[in-house]
Amino acid sequence: MQILIISGSPRRQGNSDLLCDEFARGAREKGHSVEKINLQEKEIRSCLACYACFQTGACVQSDDMADVLAKICAAQVLVLASPTYFLTMSGQLKVMIDRLLPKWQDLGGKDVYIIVTGHDGKSGLLRVGDDLAAIWTSLGAHVRQIIYGDHVWKKGEVLGTPAMEEAYAAGQCVGHTP
Repeated sequence: MQILIISGSPRRQGNSDLLCDEFARGAREKGHSVEKINLQEKEIRSCLACYACFQTGACVQSDDMADVLAKICAAQVLVLASPTYFLTMSGQLKVMIDRLLPKWQDLGGKDVYIIVTGHDGKSGLLRVGDDLAAIWTSLGAHVRQIIYGDHVWKKGEVLGTPAMEEAYAAGQCVGHTP
């Protein structure tokens, strides 16, 4: 299967990013094709709400989102990861989601895995997981699992936690209906 991992973390090798890599390791070991996009490295501007994309199927802006959107449409499985900032997803991930507008109707049927990290316990991360699940469910995707890396803040604190094992196991199980 073709898997696209989108890391919404502003930190390279931060906790969300490490969980993405562990998911990818598990999926690759099962023979899946995996690509990871770090949104922090992309130039993706905010949606202009001009709705020109409704007529053309493409955004009027020339930035990295056209390539990201093409990869999202081509993938069979999406993994979306975000740290929790002020009780919500990272700004990088939210801006990317807003820019799905030109192809929102083409995103149904995909399997989606969500990774959420933060210094709070799981109860403090649920809102982000629920919000991301609601967005992708409304687009017609199938949210297969939400992985919570809780009680992690400093870079690398997620290493050795149950969330690492869970991310690896989820990557290993891609393609199997839970």
